[in-house]
Amino acid sequence: MKYYLIVGEASGDLHAAHLMASLKRNDHEAEFRFFGGDLMTAVGGTRVKHYRELAYMGFVPVLLHLRTIFRNMSRCKKDIVAWHPDVVILVDYPGFNLNIARFLKQKTDIPAFYYISPKIWAWKEWRIKAIRRDIKELFSILPFEVPFYEEKHHYKIHYVGNPTAHEVHSFLKAHYEDFKTFCERHQMADDKPFIALLPGSRKQEIKDNLPAMIAASARYADRFRLVLACAPAIEDAFYQEIMERTGPAKSIVSLVKDDTYALLFHATAALVTSGTATLETALLHVPQVVCYKTPVPRLIRWAFNHVLSCRYISLVNLIADRDVVAELFADRFTTDNIATELARLLPGGTGREAMLKAYQEVEERLGNEVAPDNAARLMVNLLRQEADCCP
Repeated sequence: MKYYLIVGEASGDLHAAHLMASLKRNDHEAEFRFFGGDLMTAVGGTRVKHYRELAYMGFVPVLLHLRTIFRNMSRCKKDIVAWHPDVVILVDYPGFNLNIARFLKQKTDIPAFYYISPKIWAWKEWRIKAIRRDIKELFSILPFEVPFYEEKHHYKIHYVGNPTAHEVHSFLKAHYEDFKTFCERHQMADDKPFIALLPGSRKQEIKDNLPAMIAASARYADRFRLVLACAPAIEDAFYQEIMERTGPAKSIVSLVKDDTYALLFHATAALVTSGTATLETALLHVPQVVCYKTPVPRLIRWAFNHVLSCRYISLVNLIADRDVVAELFADRFTTDNIATELARLLPGGTGREAMLKAYQEVEERLGNEVAPDNAARLMVNLLRQEADCCP
């Protein structure tokens, strides 16, 4: 069968690549065409566009690139129609992907499967109408989404397990590199333990979050080396430019690219933006502070308390359904607050052991299912059943 996949960022590229590999094991005649990244390309198939050409975040960047976004959307729709796959698999990235799903429903007979659900439980809950109308099957990777969709909105979904949990467990099972070897490989001295900095995968996130992360963690630079996890799609020069404007950053921050799991494995604590990285950090047993700068912080805080329908922004707290990690966003995002919370998580700090213990609860809630294998098996079976019913 022919599978067309669409992702919009680095984490989607990773999850989609694993899904493609599982699809190949379940369908030996699988063909792929996609908007994706290097990891998907390595699995095989034809890449139409790299996700770097799609990923715009925030009102102003989106506004400035509207013509490019619409051009990419039009290209995607035409390419799908021309290739006519058996299914289009949408991976997160709802602003783009829900538009594609609507097009598929209105203009074609091609079904849309959604892998990694849009986070409508956090905001834009009204999108459930579009999902119910346009998405043939939805495959969830977060356990709390099942009651949200099925009990609250009466929309049946498939919980397939969490791919991040599987990816981290696979890494831990295979990893054997010691601290000294890691430092040598990345050309760093091994004289200090690490504080890991994970400021996001998009340029706007990095520009917003990294300066405060560096300023806060620099207070502990006499005891810890600050190590920045670089996103695979972002050039080193972009990070260097930000660090040039951040005081002593260039002399105290080391850069590590395409090796985030290994960095976290060796880290003592971490400063992390919201998103999949918070869950990865928890599953790698690293105490963390979640930091996320927003525009008009007081207004965002008001909206979070009165408009948004979720209590947390980090996956760790959402899965645990309680406060496990500190979430410093909007009006709570300050250098002093970040530094204070970080101190609580360093060895001897008052919050370190409690957080590590709470991580075990998060792991238990995620379960041990292999998400891409489960999703691929379900997808192939559903498509074959459909083909048998409607030859």
